[in-house]
Amino acid sequence: MHRAAAPHGVPMRLTSTLALAALLVPSPLIAQEGPAAATDAPLGIALEGFAYPYPVRYLAVTRDDEAQRLAYMDVPPAGNANGRAVLLLHGRNFPASYWLPVIQALTKGGYRVIVPDQLGFGKSSKPVGAFTFDAMAADTVVLLDRLGLPRVDVIGHSMGGMLAVRIARSYPARVNSLVLEAPIGLEDYRIPVPPVSDETLLKREGDLTADAYRQQLKTSYALSLPDSAIEPFVSTRERVKGSGEYPRWLQSFVNSYQMIWGQPVVHEIPYIAAPTLFIMGANDHNAPGKPFAPPELRAAMGENAKHATELAKKMGNGRAEVIEGVGHLVHMEATERFNALALDFLNTH
Repeated sequence: MHRAAAPHGVPMRLTSTLALAALLVPSPLIAQEGPAAATDAPLGIALEGFAYPYPVRYLAVTRDDEAQRLAYMDVPPAGNANGRAVLLLHGRNFPASYWLPVIQALTKGGYRVIVPDQLGFGKSSKPVGAFTFDAMAADTVVLLDRLGLPRVDVIGHSMGGMLAVRIARSYPARVNSLVLEAPIGLEDYRIPVPPVSDETLLKREGDLTADAYRQQLKTSYALSLPDSAIEPFVSTRERVKGSGEYPRWLQSFVNSYQMIWGQPVVHEIPYIAAPTLFIMGANDHNAPGKPFAPPELRAAMGENAKHATELAKKMGNGRAEVIEGVGHLVHMEATERFNALALDFLNTH
């Protein structure tokens, strides 16, 4: 099969990463809310002015006794349809648009792909009440019902991996197979990390500068990506600060930390019935709450590849693949390898 060559002197993986970075930045060609704004202009807290690579639709839901909107992309197969659908569940620090290279591979393989932004993230509404994985799972199932999808394959990244576990446990008949990409929640963070108040978290997140956030992404996630691929995430977060509703965004973001810390899923993973594949970056030692843990406990946190391998052995049908040289964003750092592993797994289950 013919493969287009990369520009002279630029590795193929880097060119695909640069292309993804370009698509994470608003473009007038794909904007859903009108002409794209300047790349440093303020954004709404539902990322108004930030274009996704496919049309965005909305599902009306209720949270905290308020009407909310759950944003999602519903992307049809680009090749011969195989009659199956894949649900993609994003991480805490990322909009659903970062799934672009995975969406392209899955649709080419004949899959319909459903890509929601959970409430509190991306283009969805930002509730300010307590978050729960149970509520997120219920919202996601309502979306699947609305789309007429009784059973799907699920791919969850980072926090989305925790949500995927909850969906697989609470709604086992809805999940055909499960791919967990660098999931967090492979340990119970309540053990090494003490409770942290909302006030402390609000100040910490509110004071985080662009430089500090950029460094946090690079180090906490051990990313092997070029700066050009990281910068859109930094830029988007900075631009949201210009919204008049930024305090609401900030409270919503803090609530998601409290959910991750206080609602562990690790104890449920061995009981998942669906065939499960962990795809881990060998360098990924991300562990939410690690900075708040005592030094003597902090060092042992985040052994994610090891945890995944051990948990897979405890499952009825689990397996772990560890990719050397990459960190937390496996589908961006090792796109071809990730897509090949995911598609092979899906196609055989």
